[in-house]
Amino acid sequence: MATSHSERSVQPSLAKKLTRRLEVRMALLTLAIAAILSLLSPYFLTHSNVFNMLDQSVVIGIISVGMTFVILTGGIDLSVGSVAGLTGIILGLALQQMPIVPAIGLAVLCGAFIGLVSGILINVFGLAAFVVTLGVMAIARSLAYIFSGQTAISNIPEGMQNIVYTSVLGIPTNVLFLIVLYLLAWAYLTYTKGGRTIYAVGSNKEAARAAGLNTLFYSILPYVLSSALSAVAITFSISQLLSADPLMGNQMELDAIAAVVIGGASLYGGRGSMIGTLFGVFIMVMIRNGLNLMGVSPFWQGSAIGTIIIVALLVERFVSARVSR
Repeated sequence: MATSHSERSVQPSLAKKLTRRLEVRMALLTLAIAAILSLLSPYFLTHSNVFNMLDQSVVIGIISVGMTFVILTGGIDLSVGSVAGLTGIILGLALQQMPIVPAIGLAVLCGAFIGLVSGILINVFGLAAFVVTLGVMAIARSLAYIFSGQTAISNIPEGMQNIVYTSVLGIPTNVLFLIVLYLLAWAYLTYTKGGRTIYAVGSNKEAARAAGLNTLFYSILPYVLSSALSAVAITFSISQLLSADPLMGNQMELDAIAAVVIGGASLYGGRGSMIGTLFGVFIMVMIRNGLNLMGVSPFWQGSAIGTIIIVALLVERFVSARVSR
């Protein structure tokens, strides 16, 4: 039976609408990379390795949530790795004096305060985000060494392991926390006035201000969330290792920025998706995991990952330009 002209025209339009969705394109890219890596290594899609990759996604995934908020406003936060290290040391010291829950709360509050200071310096005093967060990065790392006495804090209560080594319906609690966090962040950005304001600030801050939106609050909030989530992320690392090291979080800012940008966000602000970021995290983790399984030297992995990131960005920009026509 011949296909009518109207039916032929509907099919391409539906496909085009789907490919216009950033989340759909990122899902397809993630599946393509997973398929390639599974062909290159028979161990890639094993049950144990899949759960291993999910576990590896938790820390960088949590930090990437905060980084997404910052980048959506057109900002950048280079301090998240060092803030994670500093708040990890604060948590380690606090655990020597107080129960687990208050100690974690104190570390997260300290992280939020650091983000508040950064946000005020950037948005009230008009300092460049790159410079401010670079300075905070140096200060936080220095304080981590000072507070720790330049040594790791190893006498962490074993009860901390319950945060990562328990499960709900067969899903590890740290992975479940990551999923719930992304769902909440996605819902906030998609369905709330605050989320729409964050996009508006990144797209055109002056126009958003002229429209009566509270641009100051929603320009500072992402930095508070970014630093607070850095403290949350490092809590999971400490729970696994039962140790807090001043070097923790080193270069995590680069991984977080890469995950957000791979996920389709624009460094100029106003464009991006929380689901896209999650796929960006998965892509980063899969590539590293696949290279390890194939026995690629750690000295070459940086070059391989950097090349794949650049190629992925070029492909995404090309596809984005094509589907927007």
